[in-house]
Amino acid sequence: MSFAFQFEAIALPPEAQALRREVRAFLRDDPAIRTQRATWGRYDKAFTQRLGQRGWLGMTWPKAYGGHERTYLERFVVLEELLAAGAPVGAHWVTDRQVGPMLLRFGTEAQRQSLLPRMVRGECQFCIGMSEPDTGSDLASVRTRATRVAGGWTVNGTKLWTSNAHRADYMILFCRSGAADADNRHAGASQFIVDLVSPGITIRPVLNVLGNHDFNEVVFRDVFVPDESLIGEDGQGWRQVMGELGFERSGPDRFLSSYILMRELVRTFETSDRPEVRRAVGRLTAHLWTLRQMSLSLTGLLQRNASLDVEAALVKDLGSVFEQEIPEIARTLVDIEPTTDDAGQFSGLLGLSLLTAPSYSIRGGAREVLRNIIARGLGLR
Repeated sequence: MSFAFQFEAIALPPEAQALRREVRAFLRDDPAIRTQRATWGRYDKAFTQRLGQRGWLGMTWPKAYGGHERTYLERFVVLEELLAAGAPVGAHWVTDRQVGPMLLRFGTEAQRQSLLPRMVRGECQFCIGMSEPDTGSDLASVRTRATRVAGGWTVNGTKLWTSNAHRADYMILFCRSGAADADNRHAGASQFIVDLVSPGITIRPVLNVLGNHDFNEVVFRDVFVPDESLIGEDGQGWRQVMGELGFERSGPDRFLSSYILMRELVRTFETSDRPEVRRAVGRLTAHLWTLRQMSLSLTGLLQRNASLDVEAALVKDLGSVFEQEIPEIARTLVDIEPTTDDAGQFSGLLGLSLLTAPSYSIRGGAREVLRNIIARGLGLR
């Protein structure tokens, strides 16, 4: 088996560069940015709705569903600027990045008509129910089960590490709906749109190392899900999830999580002639530029609706390593005690980044899983 990575050089068109200036001007004046912190995952529904008013949600989606039919490259520019500013994009990120495109590809017309226009306005939030206790990133080991009943399905099981489930309106639930084939662990899985106010759902907080409530355990006990909530066809869940993860793993959010700390590190040593500083900053800058070019190239593939499972896994894996390196390098170069008291200061940016960085190699797929995908793609296993 032969495989060649697809990383073609991509140049941003003039309309994308003009859009960048427009987004920067918006962010300079928006009140949410004046209270920025080191990470971009903060949840601010009002900010999300302001983006919707500017036409920066559902940018590539058809106008028939409220979208704007702009290019993936224009969307890439908006994402870069939001991430670089530390904008609070948590209320729409998953919804805009992967739920909408997945429904456009696999959803029913009724699902599209009902949900996509609300997503574009920032009025409808989703979370993703993939990970489970004792399974981690091994989605083929999913145990949450949907059983057929009159008019729909009954769901039982537990999802874990579900970001923003306590704030979302709906979950995209990945679960077992049939028997797995002995030769194909990926068979017998489906995806459903689950209303999170449905009877039988319990959402329990899982606090992170900072004491913040972003993650959740979501327990399903005899939860009824109507037939019209099935996404696509019964048993096609694995194919759908792999398409979603291509969107999740290929974007600039996979290497810009620590960008604000890197920016402040460069500013701190702007006039320094210390050799170790010049080497470290030069190395980080080269890695950032390379990852950006790789991600931009995959954005071009998305524009052509090409498959990018292996390339996206590679970008996500390399991006996680880079994001975790930044706070470690900053800690060795700057003689300062990390804190979390004031993230607007360098000490706070460093402290928050150090405590957040371990999650980067887990979210979107653990490192071991990603490297297995890459190895299979290269025919090495």
